Amino acid sequence: MSGRAGRPDAVVVGAGPNGLAAALRLSAAGLRVQVVDAGDRPGGGMRTEELIRPGFHHDVCSTVQPMAVAAPFFREFDVESRGVRFVHPEVNFAHPLDGGGAALSFRSLEETAAGLGPDAEAYRRLFGPLVDHGTDVVDFFLSSRLRSLPTKSVAEVTKFALTGLPNVRWLANRYFDTEEGRALVAGAAAHGMLDLSQPLTSALGMLLAMLSHHAGWPVIEGGSQKLADAMVTALEEQGGEVVTGHRVTDLREFEGVPAVLLDTTPEDFVTMAGDRLNEGYRRWVRRYKHGAGVFKIDWILSEPVPWTNPDVRRAGTIHVAGTLEETLAGERAPNQGRLTDKPYVLAVQPTVPDPTRAPEGGHIFWAYVHVPHGADVDMTGPIEDQIERFAPGFKDTVVARATKNAVQMEQWNPSYLGGDISNGQATLRQMLARPVPRWNTYRTPVEGVYLASSATPPGPAVHGMCGDLGARVALRDVFGVREVPPLRPALR
Repeated sequence: MSGRAGRPDAVVVGAGPNGLAAALRLSAAGLRVQVVDAGDRPGGGMRTEELIRPGFHHDVCSTVQPMAVAAPFFREFDVESRGVRFVHPEVNFAHPLDGGGAALSFRSLEETAAGLGPDAEAYRRLFGPLVDHGTDVVDFFLSSRLRSLPTKSVAEVTKFALTGLPNVRWLANRYFDTEEGRALVAGAAAHGMLDLSQPLTSALGMLLAMLSHHAGWPVIEGGSQKLADAMVTALEEQGGEVVTGHRVTDLREFEGVPAVLLDTTPEDFVTMAGDRLNEGYRRWVRRYKHGAGVFKIDWILSEPVPWTNPDVRRAGTIHVAGTLEETLAGERAPNQGRLTDKPYVLAVQPTVPDPTRAPEGGHIFWAYVHVPHGADVDMTGPIEDQIERFAPGFKDTVVARATKNAVQMEQWNPSYLGGDISNGQATLRQMLARPVPRWNTYRTPVEGVYLASSATPPGPAVHGMCGDLGARVALRDVFGVREVPPLRPALR
């Protein structure tokens, strides 16, 4: 199916996980594929950089990768056969509380439940069936639409869908009596960057908590860039090409290319399409809502974070927010355009499970908070105060830090409009009709042009499914490929 010499059959704009997934699916069909990215290296949110000092490798955005283990695309891609090694912390995620307590999520569901005391049976009742049918739950959540149920595990997936519709306060208070149980699910749900009074926040909290037991919350040894590099290598082995350092501003650049897939924001597509796009679609894109931005700090530390609770020191991810109500308040503020001095802090200790990311004896740590969309505020003080609250002496361990506010996050990655790393709010409406209310949201009104970014279903996270599903539509529409080609195995 390859095109004329010198011209690709398909171009993918954006070399994030979705763009690379789309390119690999197209390439598997025998197409000659070119990927073009504005960054200086491929990877999008999976890039790893020496931000502060040589030898200290910081993931600029995505670090913890449960979806890279569990998602259908990466299961088929067979990540570990391509030299990518997942390393798991002893504690997947922790939620410290005042007085030295903490809620802990282990790979073992039973160990997690046992740590919740009076809430142990409620935890087993909520998550046990989901873990037993984990693959079906993940595949349902990552389908192109949350409109139809799978043929397998119908009862459990239906229960997941219905229980996940309300907000996370409802879920936490319905199932749990202890502050530990309520905080555990709320902290997981807050990854969605939404006001936690919104519908569907229960679903995200349940999915991420279930993934802790089904797949783990691992990091990639050496940094998330390793996964991006493995995808690029696989594409190049199949004759594909990745071009970096080139910002696409006009789709006319690709005149004569049969298919163009965009791992970009909807707004970037509108700009690139120019007068080729109808006004109705433009209006819908203007109504598409982007969410809170992020302010992120990367640290080099002289020693591990001195958490009061010693079990938290074994965790890969830490949700630093306090009680359920404090977590809700911390996420309500940025979604209402306000700042708070007690934010929900999402923190990761990469060198706890993966000491290769720093020179021997070195330690790195990062955290971010959600801030109002596009805010250029410096949140260093509130973040470090929250960590110090649960880890007295933390500030004394800081050797150096690097920060990025929401504006700088967008400058680093144009898909993070206003610092929104989710490429659009993950509200119920925008998960069902993302980014516009069309039956097939990957297709655009411009012939041969498709959206394949996290602004399409199933939304944000490193799962590759937005790109994969967009590529499947393009293969069917443009190239008449009805049977989806399997991804090619790794070269041995």
